[in-house]
Amino acid sequence: MSIIGVRIDGRLIHGQVANLWTTKLNISRIMVVDDEVAKNAIEKSGLKLATPSGVKLSILPIEKAATNILAGKYDSQRLLIVARKPDRLLKLVELGVSLEEINVGNMSQTPETRSITKSINVVDADIEAFNELNRKGVRLVAQMVPSDKAENFMELLKK
Repeated sequence: MSIIGVRIDGRLIHGQVANLWTTKLNISRIMVVDDEVAKNAIEKSGLKLATPSGVKLSILPIEKAATNILAGKYDSQRLLIVARKPDRLLKLVELGVSLEEINVGNMSQTPETRSITKSINVVDADIEAFNELNRKGVRLVAQMVPSDKAENFMELLKK
């Protein structure tokens, strides 16, 4: 399987993903998986600008991403999947994509969220998706940057 990393990050592609994670994992393609972003020309333009040179970019609706991954379209590449919220990745798993580990990065604070760490804020629907991913055998870790120690995200969620 060509999936080298999977990250939840509300900012999608930015300094940490574009520089630190892409370099650390030697990524050749970043795949943004999100139905809304895939339809938003302005957001797609910004993501293209944020993608490091030499790294390919796919911005796909969830079902198309699953179809392409399962068809082996990226088998020769080192793929980093990035999604804004856990429900997108849960749907990928439900469509048959095998994800071993998800790195929970940044989930921004809003009036509706509650704080899990200083950079991870969730609503009840996020917690339900994380619990379901965990039940399906996906390991969930919290790690902002590669130099940070990876923490068990499900333990953080219990606090």
